Amino acid sequence: MFSAQDSGWMAQALHLAERGLYTTSPNPRVGCVLVRKDDVVGEGWHERSGEPHAEVLALREAGSKAHGATAYVTLEPCSHHGRTPPCADALIAAGVARVVAAVQDPNPEVAGAGIAKLRAAGIDVECGLMEAAARELNAGFFARMTRGTPWLRSKIAMSLDGRTALSNGKSQWITGEAARLDVQHWRARSCAVLTGIGTVLADDARLNVRDLATERQPLRVVLDSRLRIPLAARMLKGGGVLIYTAVHDAGKIAALEKVGATVIVLPDGNGQVDMPAMLRDLAQRGCNEVLVEAGGALNGALLHARLADELLLYVSPQLLGDKARGLAQLEKLMSLNQRINLKWQDVRQVGNDMRITVKVENV
Repeated sequence: MFSAQDSGWMAQALHLAERGLYTTSPNPRVGCVLVRKDDVVGEGWHERSGEPHAEVLALREAGSKAHGATAYVTLEPCSHHGRTPPCADALIAAGVARVVAAVQDPNPEVAGAGIAKLRAAGIDVECGLMEAAARELNAGFFARMTRGTPWLRSKIAMSLDGRTALSNGKSQWITGEAARLDVQHWRARSCAVLTGIGTVLADDARLNVRDLATERQPLRVVLDSRLRIPLAARMLKGGGVLIYTAVHDAGKIAALEKVGATVIVLPDGNGQVDMPAMLRDLAQRGCNEVLVEAGGALNGALLHARLADELLLYVSPQLLGDKARGLAQLEKLMSLNQRINLKWQDVRQVGNDMRITVKVENV
């Protein structure tokens, strides 16, 4: 049974983990608080892949005071040698008396082995405190480890009547400046930003993080079945672009690779890109979270294929009418049993707009 004090210390550890929101990929965001006799003696959070984990940083700060302390950590301490030594070994060597973990590590190389190692060393270990919050913070990491695909989040700016652009395609700007700045935070935390060739051709979008200090730009990904992307497209400048296509056009592929893009041919047999295979490939490249910024065609295709996990909807208090473009092109439904069900997650005001987060019930 966890105490109120346990919950308070774990909440502090989760707050620390959030500091790595933009930087830890492909590793999970993890925080650790060391408490001895109701005093914090050390704390840390994982900042970047390849650098010390949260537990190690907390132990360094605590020094000898870690002996007999309780470690509150948002993810099961690792037990394997990766780019850094096992955190479980460090906790054992420091003489920690108790470990409270929010959730078991889904990584098959750990998956309970860290907890088992700690218990074998005589350390009292409890797991499950504030598990839902810990999972939410690392939804992408859990998705990649358990199903082999990233967490797919579609960002859609729309009017109150669910329209994303006028019938002629014009959409700048439906939402206000505050909402557009908020989107930059979601880009910064994502490993990749995915769009369709229609958006590239219509908007010449860059899809990079702007107006926000960040040391890492997400990978920019284009789904382009017929390889129509212009060599002069703005997003191709500076590299970091991955293009998935269904055609073997050796000349165009060579030209794109010359300007720094990477082209992957993944046909599905129907002239389109094999989207499940695309997501598996992104996971193999270490992508935890993918932010989709696209039009109704790609949003509809992802929803229809049950590949979207979450919708991030920015709703502006305006009406564009039924002739304007909708948020997703879906096939005609013949029964309500075919509808796509969503689950409310969060609703809040951002400037003059509302930001609504819903999860897609892919069952």
